Amino acid sequence: MSESQPKTLYLAAEAPQPDHNVKHLAIIMDGNHRWAKARRLPKTAGHRAGAKNVAPLAEACADAGIACLTLFAFSTENWARPRREVNLLMELMRGMLENDVEELNQRGVRLNIIGDRSRFGPDLRGHMERAENLTAANDAMQLNIAANFGGRWDILQAAKLLARDVANGRLPQSALEVLTEDEFTSYLSLGNVPAPDLCVRTGGDQRISNFLLWDFAYTEFYFTETFFPDFDAIQLRRALESFTERQRRFGRRP
Repeated sequence: MSESQPKTLYLAAEAPQPDHNVKHLAIIMDGNHRWAKARRLPKTAGHRAGAKNVAPLAEACADAGIACLTLFAFSTENWARPRREVNLLMELMRGMLENDVEELNQRGVRLNIIGDRSRFGPDLRGHMERAENLTAANDAMQLNIAANFGGRWDILQAAKLLARDVANGRLPQSALEVLTEDEFTSYLSLGNVPAPDLCVRTGGDQRISNFLLWDFAYTEFYFTETFFPDFDAIQLRRALESFTERQRRFGRRP
């Protein structure tokens, strides 16, 4: 293997992957600030290191046979952070869409941005649309980036879209009486993509933080002290191995 190849891909290839049966993995990317603080670096260095880890991690997930990866990049609550930090996060998102999408496209990854785009500038929205169009035909793996996303927003938006379809006559009023969970799910940001099998949260905290509230009904969780910039293929393998040790009953008796 040449020295020019990313270290993460080397580790992914070197380590045998477990028979994990995780088809959809969600990751709450946390710990960038603490990663930088532990190294006596400015907070900006932590965000840059986290952003730099997205593409290698997506490739490691593809190598591990994961069909769908959903990353929590920017929440609806993150707008309350200092303006300078928000601007940096927008810059890093733009940089990822400009610099990493071509490599992901070559790997057959289809990019999908979920969340409320109305608060983003026209330039960033344009980058999102171009990246989605470029990768639309890919089928090796789907990468969902949750940006300006909140689980409560997602459910509320789905309810509004459903009500609009009824008001516009696309759905009869009687359809509400027999509405199924699957039909309602189709109005959510992930649509009918199967719910995450496993959610990993890096950085040590153990909470959902208003992520995929509807979709997480029976998702397994894995919490790690590892900060997101350090979450590599080896850390990924540990999370997947943890998943193999669990018995998923979905409310049924063993």
